[in-house]
Amino acid sequence: MIYCGIDWAEHTHDVALVDDTGQLLAKRHITDDAAGYKILLDLLTEHGDSRENPIPVAIETSRGLLVAVLRTGNRQVFAINPMAAARYRDRHSVSRKKSDPGDALVLANILRTDMHAHRPLPEDSDLGRAIAVLARAQQDSLWNRQQLANQLRSLLREYYPAALEAFATWANGLCRPEARELLRAAPTPARAARLTRTQLQAALKRAGRKRGIEAEAERVRDVFRAEWAHQPPLVEDALGKQMLALLVQLEAACTAADDLAKAVEEQFPQHPDAKILLSFPGLGIQLAARILAEIGDDHTRFADARGLKAYAGSSPITRASGKKSSITRRWVKNDRLNHAGYLWSFASLRASAGANAHYRRRREIGDWHAAAQRNLFNRMIGQLYHCLQHSKLFDESAAFPAELAAAA
Repeated sequence: MIYCGIDWAEHTHDVALVDDTGQLLAKRHITDDAAGYKILLDLLTEHGDSRENPIPVAIETSRGLLVAVLRTGNRQVFAINPMAAARYRDRHSVSRKKSDPGDALVLANILRTDMHAHRPLPEDSDLGRAIAVLARAQQDSLWNRQQLANQLRSLLREYYPAALEAFATWANGLCRPEARELLRAAPTPARAARLTRTQLQAALKRAGRKRGIEAEAERVRDVFRAEWAHQPPLVEDALGKQMLALLVQLEAACTAADDLAKAVEEQFPQHPDAKILLSFPGLGIQLAARILAEIGDDHTRFADARGLKAYAGSSPITRASGKKSSITRRWVKNDRLNHAGYLWSFASLRASAGANAHYRRRREIGDWHAAAQRNLFNRMIGQLYHCLQHSKLFDESAAFPAELAAAA
């Protein structure tokens, strides 16, 4: 067997090849471009790499063009955690010396000695990987939108509390088109107080509102013309200009979130596992796409349901040493999957009588809300693993038989 280790960087990479005895067979310094990739593939071919007998590769990242090139064919690519690679480095030298060629050699030796302890990158389909890109981007855009909305709310509290009061009854508040249109029309409370009913109605119509325009315009007008504290005029105008600059960023974030959500809605239903995921209570298209993005569509990726639960961070972890033993929640996990699981379990409380009964039972025996939600997510993701492995849809009576009987 020949093993390959690659220490990657932004512009150049170091490559090392070792055999079963740990002897260094070859090392190269390649560039991060098509010419460098060709040198790498030619080097692997020179040492026996073929479709029937590919050389496994260890690298400290799971994405990028270099990884895409390496994943062609049947070659196994192992994404080694940089912290784990640093611990392996201490096995070879106690002087704490470090170099890029030395790191490539360490990565190759990781596969030589402990390849069985590491998992290769999953063989996800192109459609599954495309959905993963869109779902993660949409999730990032939502987080970015909320961050900008929080900044805008903090700014409005300094000089424009009337706007916050006027938008408080609307779902999503400052992220709604009506709120953004009104702030654009009146960036300061002085200008908001001068808006007429006609101007307010026109702004609501431009934002896309269809019903209750007259009543809503009247309510907003009364809020704007109420008695509020004010900043000095020059300061108020300056804060209004700052608010408009922040509003442009929020507008772009809202547009990006909506566009990516539409892209997910177009791609996700085409996946073969979409029907199974959508059959589970509490999962819509966006949330199901996030779940699929993190677990992938390679059904051999996890050996059993316990592996998937540990990856999601829903199962507890035991720490035992001598006479001491403790059971705590997992801190090392897939944070995106764990976040999606919390939303999934929360939404399932209304969509599934069995899930709600299971949650109530956990609360009755002393679990806090977060612990009960995590326990419910742990159970449901195990059921998802079973359904994906056997190509079955979710069955409420089989998933929660005892809870359903108790609820009845």
